[in-house]
Amino acid sequence: MTPQEVRSACLALAGAREEFPFDEANSVFKVAGKMFALSPLGAEPLRVSLKCDPELAVQLRGAYPAITAGYHLNKRHWNTVVLDGSVPDELVRDMIEDSYDLVVAGLPKAQRERFSLFRPRE
Repeated sequence: MTPQEVRSACLALAGAREEFPFDEANSVFKVAGKMFALSPLGAEPLRVSLKCDPELAVQLRGAYPAITAGYHLNKRHWNTVVLDGSVPDELVRDMIEDSYDLVVAGLPKAQRERFSLFRPRE
């Protein structure tokens, strides 16, 4: 994935915004003021940190060397994905959507209902 593809995947989600609270080099993607993705889009190699269900996070780390515990984030709930081509783009897109869904699921019910792309967890 390219930096623009990461940005586009994040911003395609309902209510998503890109902010730069740390510095101009680190894009932070939020929904309802809560972070669901963090990426230094100009970095080489490109990487993105995403929220993840703790059990799935461990499985993904075991399956892909490019997926590691979240860099400078809660290691139980966040993964950092190095976008070097070893993780399929479709999986990265799914991980972005899952991260978004986890954040939306944690919002109060009235806020959750405003996001049309929210898919309830089974």
